[in-house]
Amino acid sequence: MTKPVVFTFSGASKPVAAKVAEATGGQAMHGDAEAIRKAFAEKRPIIGVCAAGILIRILGSLTADKHEEPPVIAISADGQSVVPLLGGHHGANELARKIAGKLGGFAAITTASEGRFTRPLDDPPQGYRLADPNAARPAMAALLAGAGIRLSGHAPWLAEAGYPLDEDNGAVVVAVTEYEAAGEGLVYRPLTLVAGIGCERGTDPDEVIGLVEATLAEASLSPRSLAAIASIDVKADEPALHVAAQHFGVPLRLFTGAELAEETPRLANPSPIVLAEVGTPGVAEAAALKAGELLVEKRKSRRATCAIGKSPQPLSVEDFGRAPGVLHIVGIGPGEAPQRTASAVAALQSATDWVGYGLYIDLVADLGANQTEHRYGLGDEEPRVRHALELAATGREVALVCSGDAQIYAMAALVFELLDATGERAISAAAGRVSVFSHPGISALQMASARVGALIGHDFCAISLSDLLTPREAILRRLDAAAKGDFVTALYNPRSRRRTDLIEITKRLFLDHRPPDTPVIVARSLGRPEEEVLVTTLQDFAPDSIDMLTVVMIGASTSRAFMRGDGRKVAYTPRGYENKTTREAS
Repeated sequence: MTKPVVFTFSGASKPVAAKVAEATGGQAMHGDAEAIRKAFAEKRPIIGVCAAGILIRILGSLTADKHEEPPVIAISADGQSVVPLLGGHHGANELARKIAGKLGGFAAITTASEGRFTRPLDDPPQGYRLADPNAARPAMAALLAGAGIRLSGHAPWLAEAGYPLDEDNGAVVVAVTEYEAAGEGLVYRPLTLVAGIGCERGTDPDEVIGLVEATLAEASLSPRSLAAIASIDVKADEPALHVAAQHFGVPLRLFTGAELAEETPRLANPSPIVLAEVGTPGVAEAAALKAGELLVEKRKSRRATCAIGKSPQPLSVEDFGRAPGVLHIVGIGPGEAPQRTASAVAALQSATDWVGYGLYIDLVADLGANQTEHRYGLGDEEPRVRHALELAATGREVALVCSGDAQIYAMAALVFELLDATGERAISAAAGRVSVFSHPGISALQMASARVGALIGHDFCAISLSDLLTPREAILRRLDAAAKGDFVTALYNPRSRRRTDLIEITKRLFLDHRPPDTPVIVARSLGRPEEEVLVTTLQDFAPDSIDMLTVVMIGASTSRAFMRGDGRKVAYTPRGYENKTTREAS
């Protein structure tokens, strides 16, 4: 289940909300109608520590399909009443019981089936899928009327839920099987099958998907019993395997060559050619055998092989091989929560590990849900990125946390530099195969401009004054070009304790090419409680008043500043619409 959102509407509810968030791994947030509707649209479980009526009024117009609705739960302010409102058969009832147990309260389950049984037939436990959801309703009606279950297969959870089992005379026929020909009745598919896949580099995903489907069909096995696709770890970045896993709605799991070689005595079709290439005489069959028994021997297509393995019970995928590594490069914006992108928030919440400068990790602490934190100090950029890549290579989902936009004077470029590195700087082969996703954030130059108007309304550039990585001569050439080119210029890292003269030189250089009253924005600690934003002029700008937490923006010769009626000074750079209007009028 996706991590829930725990909403509160008053300070008095926060202690209960904190306990609920801890118990569910959820995210505690102050409630507002827009945020709740957004979470509902994203199908995230919603828990409100509030009156049930509040959630009903906010979500009432959105409730249309009970098969698609996420769990929605209302909890009284004292934590004693936990009421599932929506999604009872899709995890809400189970979640309500869990929360009530944590709070010492009472789960008010109102669905008819769970008034008598602790689990509805259309909500089997993890590891089982219902073949036909429509078959559950008549079966449940018969059971509520007093019928018993005639069970074939293994489903101990039915008896645990209180269902009457009657092997001889049960009117409700229930089968638990991986095979398609299950006969009449209610059919559950246990997630016990693993498709072991071997393929050449660059194999068409459709070929792999077609091979898996054909292999299952020939053995009369249901794709709905597929628990995972498995292969050798050198294929961690093979697109065909990822596409196939997504097609079947299962995870891709990986094993090293040495781990697969452990299955050599049990291989039905060992290959000396494969052994010479990857260190194990079989990939498809060996990966399938990791599940338990080899149910279907290796089957070949033009560029791929597939074998099917079977686990004796539903597979615990988390303990089966390892996941492909994932690295999210996350720009969190200036610091305040409203300025984060939805993409960045989702990446942070899904990650198992956060890597970053300690201050940046503190700025997203409200999104944490038991992530492991890996904190680094300033100046540890390469060790930080290297650790993030190598950590992802172990199968973790890692978020590399950066302020602003990670593409702008931040870690994104270093990630790809290390992926491209050879020799002494090279990362491990496994780290080189991790999936990398970039989540841009709002940069300091965007936020500074937005705070006081629209200074970047026309052509602009950004220059870092830090000479630690860029030669001083190159910085001076770029400053000269920007000043002569009349660009609005954002200055990053404008002044450090050691480097105080470059910003002074910059001021003098721009005064040679801009009017003295050119607007200048001085923005410090954007998006944080200590934020300070000043609109001044190039002539009055005081370089000795800034530090490394400041971004300085020098306007173009066309930039303007004026005072508004509320006493705020704003600055902008015209795009030229006045001239366009004049031309059109003539």
